[in-house]
Formats: sequence, structure tokens, C-alpha cells
Amino acid sequence: MNQQYPSILLEKAVGEFSKLPGVGRKTAMRLVLHLLRQDTAAVEAFGNAVITLKHEVKYCKVCHNISDTETCRICANPLRDVSTICVVESIRDVMAVEATQQYKGLYHVLGGVISPMDGIGPSDLQIDSLVERVKAGGVKEVILALSSTMEGDTTNFYISRKLNGMDVTLSVIARGISIGDELEYTDEVTLGRSIVNRTLFVGTV
Repeated sequence: MNQQYPSILLEKAVGEFSKLPGVGRKTAMRLVLHLLRQDTAAVEAFGNAVITLKHEVKYCKVCHNISDTETCRICANPLRDVSTICVVESIRDVMAVEATQQYKGLYHVLGGVISPMDGIGPSDLQIDSLVERVKAGGVKEVILALSSTMEGDTTNFYISRKLNGMDVTLSVIARGISIGDELEYTDEVTLGRSIVNRTLFVGTV
């Protein structure tokens, strides 16, 4: 046991919390000590929520968003515009766009962007299923709402090539978002305007 920890159980808990993204050992220690101060029922509820999430959460069979059912609430909503698909990198980006309340279409979550440096290629992403959705018909516009990075632009270009020749308008969110910015960290007003003021995609990188 590390000498700075009075308990092996405490050390193990801090070690697990510090594996979370953005959480160092000092922050992990604060979180663990906070949980220790809570009553048993509250800590059990916290633990059960995480375990239940892992065992029971599903991914929408249509758009790959997180869902409690086979089809997510957005895809199942009859009031959504099924002719428009907004392509995003992650589930966090769906939440960011939804928070703007400016978009009423459907989504498609890629699960990342093409990044050879990280060993992520097109086959690692949900690109083929996007192509199949467009091929199935009924889709008039595909909005590429990926982050303004080299990887995001590369992915945009690849998708545009895959959809080339199909009867669908390809657009990209307006560059009110600074080059290099991640979509999820963009403020709601700027992101909302970027969705509303989207432009036709020009297939160059």
C-alpha cells in the first residue's frame, strides 16, 4: 500500500476514479472522500446507477445515439423532420445541438472522426450505416456537423465521396465556430446560428 493512503480500500477507489477523463488523483481523492461522507443509501444509489447504465443502456439502431430502447426518442418522434440528417461525431454533440432548440431533424452519430494518427479509419465509424440510410430514400439533406479540425474536415470529405451521385443535398454548419474548436464546447447561441446558417458543402480539404 502507498504510504500516503491510510486504507487500501481508499487507495483502490481513488485509483478507479482517477481513470476517468480529466480526473487527476487529487480530484479523485476529493470525490471519494465526498462519497464517504454520504449516507449508505446515497452511495448505493450512485453505484447502482452506474452499473445499471453499463448493463442496460442501448444504442439506437437507426442513429446510434444512446437510448433506453431499440430506437431513441428522437428517431421515434413523429414530429421530427425525417428528411434531414445531422451527422455528428459523438453523443455529446447530439446533446449540444439539441440544447440550441434550432434543429428539428434526425441525427447520425459516427462514433468519432477519421484519424490515421490514432488508428481510426472509415471502417471504425458508422459511415456505412449513414450511406444505407440515405440509400433507403426519404432523406433530402445531410448536414455535416463535425468539429472544425483537420480530422473533422477529412471525415466530411470522405462522407461526401460516399454520398456522391445520390439525390441528397450535402451541407456543412456555418463557420461561426472557430477553426479547431470542438462542437460540444461551443456555446448554444453560436452553435444554433451555425446550424441555421449552414451552407452547401464544398468537397475539398
